[in-house]
Amino acid sequence: MFRSWLSSFTAIFVAMDVIGMLPVYFKLTERMEPEERRKVVDFSVIVALGVALVFAFLGQAVFRFLGIEIADFRVAGGLVLLLISLADLVGKPEHESRITGSSGVVPLAVPLISGPAVLTTILLHIESYGMMIAISALLTNFAITWFLMRRSGAVYRLLGKDGSVVASKLVALLLAAIAVSMIRGGLLQMIPR
Repeated sequence: MFRSWLSSFTAIFVAMDVIGMLPVYFKLTERMEPEERRKVVDFSVIVALGVALVFAFLGQAVFRFLGIEIADFRVAGGLVLLLISLADLVGKPEHESRITGSSGVVPLAVPLISGPAVLTTILLHIESYGMMIAISALLTNFAITWFLMRRSGAVYRLLGKDGSVVASKLVALLLAAIAVSMIRGGLLQMIPR
């Protein structure tokens, strides 16, 4: 049972990619006061967890009802991430108009924390290991994500202003690549073999 839990935990941890998400979080919240930043983290983690749990319990039924495939969901999530990253790379950063102290839903909660990779992984692990193992692995990952994001200010201070500008552009480029990868993966799933 522990090996199944560890396998599920590891897969969700990789899908969530909290370490890779931290620079994006820095960029999205760089103009906020520390208290405001903490509120955004708390709110976005709660919303993301709610989305993941609802999806875990109702995802397959909703997809069947609407005729949506997981591949469709991956393409849609990839498009959202691609638009956000392109806005940051070539224009006014998207986060300046998209995130406030009271709402970290887009893009932090969805699709960065609870994105297509996490939602797909949780559905597959419920099928493979059962609801109890998959949900406990998911909850553990959310606890780690919340902890790391709440204490990410020290890393931001370590980078400094110039370092954070360079990192934010690199992250925007990586986010665009991740988005294209998600879109490509979804499109490949749609092609019959």
